[in-house]
Amino acid sequence: MVILLAAIVLWLAPGRIVSTAPAATEILFALGLGPRVVGVTQFCNYPPEAKTKPRVGTFLQPNLEVILRLRPDLVVIQKNPVRLGERLEAMGLKTVEVDQPSVEAVFDSIRRIGGAAGVPARAMEMERRLRGELEAIRQRAAALPPRRAMFVVGRTPNALEGLVAVGQGSYLNELMTLAGGRNVFGDAGAAYPRIGLEEVLARNPEVIIDMGEMADTIGVTEKQKQAVVALWNRYPMLSAVRNKRVYAVASDIFVVPGPRIVEAAREFARMLHPEAGF
Repeated sequence: MVILLAAIVLWLAPGRIVSTAPAATEILFALGLGPRVVGVTQFCNYPPEAKTKPRVGTFLQPNLEVILRLRPDLVVIQKNPVRLGERLEAMGLKTVEVDQPSVEAVFDSIRRIGGAAGVPARAMEMERRLRGELEAIRQRAAALPPRRAMFVVGRTPNALEGLVAVGQGSYLNELMTLAGGRNVFGDAGAAYPRIGLEEVLARNPEVIIDMGEMADTIGVTEKQKQAVVALWNRYPMLSAVRNKRVYAVASDIFVVPGPRIVEAAREFARMLHPEAGF
């Protein structure tokens, strides 16, 4: 009976899936559903197989005509301000909406996508594995002294102006804390507050992680990263500068909250505690 029910679930599972966000695309492929994915967004670059799929616009500007032409049985939607779910359902398409503002929300998205796609057992196994790996990192980091750190997610190109940092209530703040960091802007009211250079100098982080002008991670060179470090090196009074703990990063693992969450946490731990051999 159980085998029969499992066979029915697989038979009823959607065979043509469109993803409208990079995180959803990564979850679908990690669940082994890549062959069923028939459309992704312009910014879905991982895994490499995703680049071969037809493009359906962007997160904020989806191309409804292209989506309809692909005849999907399921459209996975990232929560957004353009009411995409309502518009697609009005056209008769089945949708599932997800969002990842926190670590727990990442796991919820995995479960929701797995359930809607007919592979709930795979989703549960993925969640179990990821939780276990994150807990292992947390336990190792907990035995080490916490490092005062900041993560810059936005700023004026080639200048330490218009700084936007990771604050409290954000997915990245959770990962930094889990990996042994103490976010110097963790008391900010916003998830991604605007800050001044004077505030950075006053809070004096031991580790600075800067992704401020490398949100588009494709094609970033080592020379560009070195230029970012050079900007901070103008302020040798900062602990992070004195101890050469300024890191310029350009990787989707930090900005696409999905199955590579463990990879992001481990990379945070390496930058926060290079002596620990994460």
